Amino acid sequence: MKYVYLTLISVVLALFVSCKEEIDMSDRYTLTDETIASYLQKHSQYSEYVRILGEVQVSERSKSSLIQLLTARGYYTVFAPDNKAIQNYLDTLVAHKIIAEPTWESARERGNIDSLYQVIVYNSIVDGCEAEKSYTTSSFPLPGDEFELPNMNDRKLSITYGVTTDSIFVNGLSLISLDNHDIPAINGYIHVVDHVIAPNDETLGDIFESILSDGKEGFLVMAKLLKTCDLLDTLSRIKDETYERMYKMALIDPELPIHPTENKKGYLPEHRKYGFTLFAEPDDFWRTAIGKEPKDITIEDIRQYIKTEGLCPDAVDDTNYKSIDNALNQFVTYHLLPMRIPKNKLVFHYNERGYTYGTTKSATIPVFEYYTTMGKRRLMKIYESAETNGTIYLNRFPKLNNARNGNYHESSCDVDKEGVALVIPEDMNEISYLNGIIYPIDRVLAYTNETRNNLQKERIRFDVASVFPEFMNNDIRGDRTGTDRTLRVGLPCNSVYPYLADAEIYDGSLFYYLSGFRMPWNNYQGDELNVIGKYEMTFRLPPVPRRGTYEIRYLVGAGSSYRGLCQVYFGTNPHNLPAMGIPLDLRMGGEYRYTPAGSFPSIVGWEADKAGDPDYNAEVDKKMRANGFMKAPASYICFSGGSDRIARNVSTSVRRIIVTQTLDPDKEYYIRFKNVLENDKLQFYMDYLEFCAKEVYDNPNDPEDIW
Repeated sequence: MKYVYLTLISVVLALFVSCKEEIDMSDRYTLTDETIASYLQKHSQYSEYVRILGEVQVSERSKSSLIQLLTARGYYTVFAPDNKAIQNYLDTLVAHKIIAEPTWESARERGNIDSLYQVIVYNSIVDGCEAEKSYTTSSFPLPGDEFELPNMNDRKLSITYGVTTDSIFVNGLSLISLDNHDIPAINGYIHVVDHVIAPNDETLGDIFESILSDGKEGFLVMAKLLKTCDLLDTLSRIKDETYERMYKMALIDPELPIHPTENKKGYLPEHRKYGFTLFAEPDDFWRTAIGKEPKDITIEDIRQYIKTEGLCPDAVDDTNYKSIDNALNQFVTYHLLPMRIPKNKLVFHYNERGYTYGTTKSATIPVFEYYTTMGKRRLMKIYESAETNGTIYLNRFPKLNNARNGNYHESSCDVDKEGVALVIPEDMNEISYLNGIIYPIDRVLAYTNETRNNLQKERIRFDVASVFPEFMNNDIRGDRTGTDRTLRVGLPCNSVYPYLADAEIYDGSLFYYLSGFRMPWNNYQGDELNVIGKYEMTFRLPPVPRRGTYEIRYLVGAGSSYRGLCQVYFGTNPHNLPAMGIPLDLRMGGEYRYTPAGSFPSIVGWEADKAGDPDYNAEVDKKMRANGFMKAPASYICFSGGSDRIARNVSTSVRRIIVTQTLDPDKEYYIRFKNVLENDKLQFYMDYLEFCAKEVYDNPNDPEDIW
């Protein structure tokens, strides 16, 4: 009942935006082929669906009905419920006591008929006009993955398969008709479904409250832990309503000026959503570990388990469970990331070596990302490789064939370094909720001394977008729809609205996130931050795993005269950061310094690798390091799909060593970039950062690899 009620509330509050707010009826097709609307209108089994389409407006800002929308030009994917499916939906509403009788008259008497209409139609239509894309079954996502484009309820639907590949379910319940799918229309495709699509609108907070009240097994122990640490209210957050209101009321300019090199505008996100990912030990794990039934396991049982197993060695063992210094709190919050990560974004496959986007179906070389957990800020590594056979791991530390002439595959993995495996069900709807996802894991997850030691022993490379949960929660990072709006996402300065919790963007900064999707760029994972103007911005960095001396490195794509010159500042006080050396010249590539006045020889010392001469290549690397530079890694491809464009061989992609200092895991560090030129048309560029401990970059027995 709560699920259906929340569905209705969210639909009422949502703002639905389509290709056209007002449907231009003069733009309708005059050909003899069918539109989606005309096809549905000609077949009586969809009469109820057609009637409801005519009752519902496209959005709060439009007077046009959805049936008019489906008459106009466009790219629509419609999962159409027939009359029987709609009647079944009414029966379900009666069973949940939402309405008294399975009729629309009963819904009208209860005063919620409009909301129910919206549930049926908004969830059934994917508006792909901006992407110029509609979906046939052959272009559906992989099992358990979500569609790239959301439906008109701003939800992304997922696909699962039955016993045969012909049995296709939308969101785990709505079976696509074997006889009536891929129905072509001149403005999209129709797939008939046997159940109304009504995505689960419970939050993580809601679902754990329900588990506790019902005593339902599965994640009952985790529910107890979350409640004890006072996290259920946090896990119920959905949207920043202040930003929603300001955007809808046009108090925030939704567009940035035209980007000088892209020659198109940047678009601010329509929403500022919250999201969460929980990696959770299921009750069966705790039944074995504690030796009790889940309903009988107490908080004291878990507290003693954490202490006995040494899972949080530096934490305080007391009963102040709301404190981030408390052992139980640290254990629980290490399971949480402040972003909703769908299955197909746990790691990003795009341009790693040996991988061709859109063609390759499995991992080639290791792909990973590092994220900062909730509570006390700690690092978590998410990892996949060819050798893990499709399983994704947390904190896996294998031995890699990472010699200069190696292939960067796993050569072996010690048992104690295998990591925690995600046990992902085929039907993601079992674990996916409005603002978060619960991924079951196969063993205990904790930030142990061993985990911290292993993290310090490896180079920590993180795409800059991973620092900001808002990029994931609002479908900004890794967007593959290729729409004009998603290729250039803008963010407001903090004086307008502080969109990023971990960054401060000062006035004078035109902040763009460029997805780089299918663009011929030299970027790791395709994307970049690109900031223009008299910019100045400060980021909070992820934590380091252990106290020690680290290099902080920054990759520069220097092959453009549009790059600028900026001063780097670094420290623990974001309002008083000391400068790090001389200004950083972003125009300095490996071979040339690119300026508006022309290209000039660089001071970097870059030389292309000589085939069959690893010693000479190592000497070039040493010479570059002496100048504060490094080649790009050998692990990814520039200009995605071009195997002859390994990033290490591209002289315009170079890493800069911008900070070398002793860093402490219990301190927060900030980095600032500030334009020092008068030319406000030049660009600041950021692709990724690296933390590299001295034990890695200055190891005489095991030198840092080129990957």
